[in-house]
Amino acid sequence: MSLKKIMVCLDGSKNSLRGLDKAILFAKQSGAAIIGVHSDTSFSAFSAVRAPILPEKKWKKNAREIMNKVKKKMEKNKIPFNAVVIGGHTSGIDLTTFANNPANEIDQIVIGSRGMGFPMELFFGSTSNFILHKAKAPVTIVK
Repeated sequence: MSLKKIMVCLDGSKNSLRGLDKAILFAKQSGAAIIGVHSDTSFSAFSAVRAPILPEKKWKKNAREIMNKVKKKMEKNKIPFNAVVIGGHTSGIDLTTFANNPANEIDQIVIGSRGMGFPMELFFGSTSNFILHKAKAPVTIVK
C-alpha cells in the first residue's frame, strides 16, 4: 500500500472517530498524511455549488473542537495532519467535491457510517453511500 494522502470525513460522532482510528492504521502502514475534512452545512444552498474552504478564523466552535481533538490524536500518533473545514450545504456533495479535486491529491477516503438503515436513508440520504458512489478515490466505510 503506497498512500500519500488519506482523507477522513469528520463530524465529531463516535462513528467518524472510529473511521479516524482506521485511517490512522492505514497511515501508519503506508506513511501517509491524514487530511481531516469537516463539512459545515449551515450555509446557504448557493454554497453547495462552490463549497469554499473556510479559513480557520471562520470555523464555528464545534468544527474547532473536532479538529483540535483530532490534531492531538495525530500528534500522539506522529502522523502528519491537515484540517479542512468546508462551508457548504450538503455533506456528501461538499466532501466528494473536495476529494475529487485533483489539486487535493486524495488517494483514499475513510468515512464512518451511522448505518441508520433504509427508512432513515430514504428520507435523509446517506453521506457515506453518496461518497462511495461519487468519489473517484477508493472509499473505506467503517461501521
